[in-house]
Amino acid sequence: MIRVVYKKIAAAFALFTAELLLVWGVFLVSIIAFLYVSQAVLGGGPLEFDEAAFDYADDMKHPVLNTFIKGITFFASRQFLTPAALLLVGYFVFIRKHRWYSLKVPVVALGSITLNVILKYFFDRPRPLLPVVDASGLSFPSGHSMVAASFYGLLIYLVWHNVQPRGLRNFLVGFLIVFVLLIGFSRIYLRVHYATDVVAGFAAGFFWVIISISVLRRMERFSRKEIDPVVEEEPEEVNK
Repeated sequence: MIRVVYKKIAAAFALFTAELLLVWGVFLVSIIAFLYVSQAVLGGGPLEFDEAAFDYADDMKHPVLNTFIKGITFFASRQFLTPAALLLVGYFVFIRKHRWYSLKVPVVALGSITLNVILKYFFDRPRPLLPVVDASGLSFPSGHSMVAASFYGLLIYLVWHNVQPRGLRNFLVGFLIVFVLLIGFSRIYLRVHYATDVVAGFAAGFFWVIISISVLRRMERFSRKEIDPVVEEEPEEVNK
């Protein structure tokens, strides 16, 4: 019996440690990647990485792939993410009835959009020439990539902590990661963003979602302590 309990504790500790190391790894890589790319962009001039990415995407051009890529990029547009976020909030408010999950969605989504606008105006980088589709606004960092990383990153978090069995959970997490990468590639393929815009968008998006979830989880724990204090049981009355 003691051995079984020990194994369960050891397994839980190992899983917690692995998750913590993974999250911190993504967090640190996001910071380093964004700082490195932003420094290169501020230096001005064309970047070999951007040109190589455009050349690679141009070699893949095909009418069928064009349609597929336009469909992929739609899933990080305001036309899709706005109703998707509202549906997710509604699910956690009325069906799942999880107040803190319903709060995480707008915090991550609105915060990511606001941060992206601020960064765009700070770096003031024009978009690439000759885009395949119409695009307006500034280029760095990619808004689609940043919002995709934060919104679908939140979905990854929700799936990881709520979906069973493990096989289905791992499949959904892997699918969402590939989906985010495809959204980023779609922006390069359509020539509406440089590759460095996409990398910076991913970095800023994952950075934001990790920070948001961490802060909200701390607030949730504090709220529970304040709302559900430990109440001492009153002693039973002695029958007279």
